[in-house]
Amino acid sequence: MASIVPATPLLTLNNGVTMRALGLGVYQSAPDETVDAVQTALTTGYRLIDTAAAYGNEREVGEGIRRSGIDRSEVFLTTKLWISDYGYDEALTGFDASLRRLGTDQVDLYLLHWPMPNEFERTVGAWKAAERILADGRARAIGMCNCSPAHLDSLIEHTEIVPAVNQVELHPYFSQQNVRDADSARGIITQSWSPIGGVYVYQPNDPDNVRSVLQDETVAAIAAQHGKTPAQDVLRWQLQHGLSPIPKSVKADRIAENFDVFDFELTPEQVARIDRLDTGQRGGPDPEAVDTALFPFAIHNS
Repeated sequence: MASIVPATPLLTLNNGVTMRALGLGVYQSAPDETVDAVQTALTTGYRLIDTAAAYGNEREVGEGIRRSGIDRSEVFLTTKLWISDYGYDEALTGFDASLRRLGTDQVDLYLLHWPMPNEFERTVGAWKAAERILADGRARAIGMCNCSPAHLDSLIEHTEIVPAVNQVELHPYFSQQNVRDADSARGIITQSWSPIGGVYVYQPNDPDNVRSVLQDETVAAIAAQHGKTPAQDVLRWQLQHGLSPIPKSVKADRIAENFDVFDFELTPEQVARIDRLDTGQRGGPDPEAVDTALFPFAIHNS
């Protein structure tokens, strides 16, 4: 299986650290399914695993890595600080708890989960803690999630280190070109959560009118031209845009399917056709509205 790994493109972060472009996300992966999902992904050839304190499965991610037999140094491990732990001292405590749950002494990428513009002083405090964590070598890179260009500019104005990654909702129906352009101009890699549009299915705005990227006629037609599935088609679109998609699955066949995207290439015309599917409508929460009032739950850092 090791021969598969070099086929995964590498992205170079703004501090020189390299990251595999395609990874496994574990949002909404139940703890009892996460161990097998992570182990399966690593055996398949994945080397990027993305979790978060708020997902409630950091322990299981760590266990899946250990059971895989893949050396920890070969796995790019990401976790995230939840908003209940924003603030300088609180963030350091939250980070230590994540390391304990993961069973490691270092993560490769540490992200702040939301920009929290309504409580921005706490965000700045948490980011300064992340800068210290980076300086201490306990994270190899640090970044943000769900940031608009204005959020990034505000953070950069008040701190020292430009985020290496901005992880945002991004799929053909919500392609966030303005965010991608702003990230690129600032030397930030854009990473895609819900990269195949699953957010519209598990969190529909209108339950009676569920939209599915994977059932889109354009996506399906292009996939058929390559003998691939719609999910593979969309992930290929992500990769050709230089993005870092982290699709979630706990099913071995889907995990393998999502990784089998390195033996074909979309034409520029096909990429443009998928680009035109953008609706400008997000499926997930509005980052402007996310704060501890909207999401009051806290992480138990024991």
